[in-house]
Amino acid sequence: MKINIRGDKLEVTDAIRNHITSKLRKLDQYFDNPDTITANVVIKSEKINDKVEVTIPTSKFTIRAEVSNNDLYSAVDLVIDKLENQIRRNKGRLQKRYKEKDIAFDINVNFEIDESEVETSNIVRRKQIEMKPMSEEEAILQMELLGHDFFVFKNEKENCISVLYKRKDNSYGIIDTN
Repeated sequence: MKINIRGDKLEVTDAIRNHITSKLRKLDQYFDNPDTITANVVIKSEKINDKVEVTIPTSKFTIRAEVSNNDLYSAVDLVIDKLENQIRRNKGRLQKRYKEKDIAFDINVNFEIDESEVETSNIVRRKQIEMKPMSEEEAILQMELLGHDFFVFKNEKENCISVLYKRKDNSYGIIDTN
């Protein structure tokens, strides 16, 4: 697995880089071709905590987790555990889905912040996503893998842009656009 590590308000030392790399190597066992996968790691220093965000886009799904902790090394360990649990929890569903039919869905998220927007409004982050048509079941799986409460996707059944969201009772809702 290729690993991109970036520090935000924090210098990434060789010790931190080596620790993250050795921990992420544990995840190689879950991928068929780990050499084709790039993990993006962002380390942020906040007031009293350090935050570690890991995003692993693959050709069929994206895995993402983030953890804040007062110890950076503990945060790295916790985020790797979180990613591993996500993969294990969804491994059966993923294998079943891709054995039934070959579904190709990618979501490439670019994390870009436009500084002029930040200064003049309350928008602090803007994301651009590339949407490919997918079923509602695939959208639920993708949302669970990302660990989000909502997910925007191109609904192949309704032929529109839809927003999938998790309700308080752990069921799902969908908002379709015209």
